[in-house]
Amino acid sequence: MNIMACMVHKVHFAGVAGVLTVALLMPWTSSAQTFQLDSTKGLQLHDVSVEVVNYMGRKAVRVTPAAAADAELVAQKNGEGGGIAVFPGTSFHDGTIEVDVAARPRAGAPSDARGFVGVAFRVAADSSKYECVYVRPTNGRADDQVRRNHSTQYISVPEYEWSRLRKEAPGRYESYVDLIPGEWTKIKIEVSGVKVRLYVNGSPQPVLVVNDLKHRDSEGAVALWIGLGTEAYFTNLRLSK
Repeated sequence: MNIMACMVHKVHFAGVAGVLTVALLMPWTSSAQTFQLDSTKGLQLHDVSVEVVNYMGRKAVRVTPAAAADAELVAQKNGEGGGIAVFPGTSFHDGTIEVDVAARPRAGAPSDARGFVGVAFRVAADSSKYECVYVRPTNGRADDQVRRNHSTQYISVPEYEWSRLRKEAPGRYESYVDLIPGEWTKIKIEVSGVKVRLYVNGSPQPVLVVNDLKHRDSEGAVALWIGLGTEAYFTNLRLSK
């Protein structure tokens, strides 16, 4: 190699090394975020209590209502309401949310508790507004077909709780899916603009399709969500765009 070629080679190598050094010093970014849910650090709690536990062979975050069971029963209105644990710093618009959940009615829960568990997304900065998709595990194998038809649910807090949606558009925002209380269930939520699709346990087709998200094409944080009278477990949360 002649002197000129050697100099060019050295300059090229130095340039590549410089680029690599800059790349290594910059924070790594990705279109996906994964939360193992082996810690509760940083979670912003709204009407829930959380703790890290081992459940059915997995480390998970256990979420329950903050109120005692009897106080929760007195405070409930038409079985509506619930609480969220928000992941600060998450900014979700369009994309996919995947998480494993397990839930059942907690001890002392009202008789109409179903183990409501799901995910809130596009949560407002003050947590006063959000979209939510959840499941009712005890409905999945109920003997009553009407209850089975209410196994999944979309709501939009605060204006569109399940009772209003069921009254104004029966069957449009809920559907059937096979569920077993207390067992791990994989849910995947795909969001695009004003549309959302829910997949359960790897189903190739969505079990619930909503084409008119009530807060329209918004953006916000992601949160774990439970309804009244619920004992729920969450693990392996993944957000992707």
